[in-house]
Amino acid sequence: MTTLDLVRVDDPADERLADYNNLTDVVLRSKHEPAKGLYIAESSTVIRRALAAGHRPRSFLMAPKWLDSMTDLIAGTGAPVYVAEEPLLKEITGFNLHRGAMAAMHRPPLPGVDELLTGARGGAGARRVVILEDIVDHTNVGAGMRACAALGVDAVLFTPSCADPLYRRAVRVSMGTVFQIPWTRIDPWPSGIQTLHEHGFKVAALALEDDSISLDDLVADPPDRLALVLGTEGDGLKARTIAECDMTVRIPMSGGVDSLNVASAVAVAAWATRVPAGDS
Repeated sequence: MTTLDLVRVDDPADERLADYNNLTDVVLRSKHEPAKGLYIAESSTVIRRALAAGHRPRSFLMAPKWLDSMTDLIAGTGAPVYVAEEPLLKEITGFNLHRGAMAAMHRPPLPGVDELLTGARGGAGARRVVILEDIVDHTNVGAGMRACAALGVDAVLFTPSCADPLYRRAVRVSMGTVFQIPWTRIDPWPSGIQTLHEHGFKVAALALEDDSISLDDLVADPPDRLALVLGTEGDGLKARTIAECDMTVRIPMSGGVDSLNVASAVAVAAWATRVPAGDS
């Protein structure tokens, strides 16, 4: 018989709910930053993918109507399940919990860059890597991760100033794919590019430089191991970053458009440079 550690709550000030109080982005940055070891997973799909990736829940919070559909997922985790009516959930979290369920999750330790690059593809080593430089918008981070997961990228590296992929909005936009694609921080940056070189990668900066080559030209003769570096839409990549890379690549465009949203650029570049199925 399946048993759950159910806890009915009716007080938004209940100290046991502290992980879920007022989950605005500002509060998340101060309460759940990596140093404090937690992140918030929202929706049954995201929670399911987090648990499948081996992440450990601290607790769950949901409306009663979600219990039946979530029982198989949360049974046996040993984590308490706090249950509250939807108006109270909004009072606790500060927003409408449309997807019905949340979980406070323990953050897993991040691997080192060397470990990530050698452990991808079941230990055979990564061949396609995306590096995001100083992307501070959580939506772009989540959308970029979803594109990478869908289009065969083996690993994603984030520079120290990038937004956290485990912030609630980034996780939600990614549809939980942040849990299925290996990622870590690359620090120091951009001198950490040398680590990619040591692993046999050619590193391509996506930027509008006078000496840039077309993405079509790169695809025509792709390196075996390739890392694509993308930066912010406004300022683009830093000059020092471009100098550290092996080449500069531009996405050919028409209609007088010279740039794409960074998540769109990730998708285009990842699809164009994907390793063909069965090519090991």
